[in-house]
Amino acid sequence: MLVRLMYCSRAQDTIAQEDLNAIVSKSRANNPPRGITGVLCCSGKIFLQVLEGGRLEVNTLYNKISNDPRHKEVMLLCYEEIEERRFAHWSMGQVPLARINPSLLIKYSEKAELDPYAVSGQVSMALFNEMMATASIAGQSC
Repeated sequence: MLVRLMYCSRAQDTIAQEDLNAIVSKSRANNPPRGITGVLCCSGKIFLQVLEGGRLEVNTLYNKISNDPRHKEVMLLCYEEIEERRFAHWSMGQVPLARINPSLLIKYSEKAELDPYAVSGQVSMALFNEMMATASIAGQSC
């Protein structure tokens, strides 16, 4: 059974670009054997991520993330059984927010900044869908 899980969290410390690149690289290496695909968006200390795959694998990864001391305020935004993957092309895609038009962010929130804590899970998923539709997701295919 396939599921899609979206969560947000705050980093305990500021995330340097090198650290973010290392997280994405590690995900791209570890996710294919587990059958996990998804997308990560990071802005300042805020992470917003979608994970797709088998229920056991996605739940196990989410539990690992939520227990990681580098994260705080981990919040489950959306969890659903799915018939097909929406982000199947990425073992872990990445959204480079510096290249995103601020009008895309303001379309879904009060300010032109990423804040999944201030909007619903449906709104955050709509933002991800539009970023995918506008080719705003970068990264290697599976």
